[in-house]
Amino acid sequence: MWEAIGFYALAIFLIYFAFQTITVPNPIHSALYLVLTMVGLSAAFFNLGAQFIAGVQMIVYAGAVMVLFVMVLMLFDLKAEIRAFSQGLFSGGLKVMSAALLAGLAIGAANSSVAILDKPVEAARAPADVTRQLGLLLYTKYLFAFEALGLLLLVVAVGVVAVSRIRGGTHAQR
Repeated sequence: MWEAIGFYALAIFLIYFAFQTITVPNPIHSALYLVLTMVGLSAAFFNLGAQFIAGVQMIVYAGAVMVLFVMVLMLFDLKAEIRAFSQGLFSGGLKVMSAALLAGLAIGAANSSVAILDKPVEAARAPADVTRQLGLLLYTKYLFAFEALGLLLLVVAVGVVAVSRIRGGTHAQR
C-alpha cells in the first residue's frame, strides 16, 4: 500500500515538473524543471525495481544531456528570447496546442502498448548478471575512456563559457 502511495505521489510531482517545463517563460527555469523531471523519472524507475535503468537515466539524461542543454542556453541572449517567445496570444495558443498534441500521442502510445501486452509473448531470457558484467567491463577495461569522456565534457563546458564571453558573442561583457 505504501509503495503505491509513494508511486502516485511521485507521479503527481513528475506531471507537475513536466508541465512547468513547458509553461515557464524563463528558459533556465525550464531547463531546471526538466532536470527535476529526469531525476523524478529516475526515482520512478528505482521504485519499480529497475535500478540499472534508473542509474542510466541519471547519468545520461539528467547529467550529460542537461549539461548540453544548459551550454546551448548560455549561447543565446535570453532576455531577447523571452521577449520574442513568451508574449502574445499566438505563442500561448501554439504552446497549448503542442501540449495537447503530445498528450494525445502519449495516450495513443499507452493504448497501443496495452493492446500489445494483452497478447502472450515468449519472453527472451537474458543472463542474470548482465548488469554486473557491464559494470565490471565499464570500470575496468574501459575506465580510461569513461574518465576521458568526463574530462572532455568539462573542457567543452569551459569552452562554451569562454566563447560566449568573447567580444561579439551573445553574452559579451561590455
